[in-house]
Amino acid sequence: MSELFVAKAEELADRERRIVVEGALEIGVFRLGDEFFAWENICPHAGGPVCQGRIMNRVNEVLDSEKRSHGYEFVEQDVHIVCPWHGYEFNIRSGAHPGEPKTQLRGFTVAVRDGAVYVII
Repeated sequence: MSELFVAKAEELADRERRIVVEGALEIGVFRLGDEFFAWENICPHAGGPVCQGRIMNRVNEVLDSEKRSHGYEFVEQDVHIVCPWHGYEFNIRSGAHPGEPKTQLRGFTVAVRDGAVYVII
């Protein structure tokens, strides 16, 4: 097991990411508030660079009691990354696909020490 330096914590703004490379391994490190999350940069759907996709809140359709649509709303607490190849979405905190929770990204432990962010590989 080893540590891979990512950045100083202050260099990563909220909802920002860094991609770090160690040999053939690419890892996306994301900051949400004071938390950091790390995922392998491979989409389980077709191998796309998922960590390089758009960061956005989950979108819910607003339906009334008769199932008529009244537009969409963003869910602030549920932040996703969207794979740029085919649009598969994954929750940044859990790594899970919202429609298929068994479809998950491969995660890594993140350590913050002395103001620096590291991924344990």
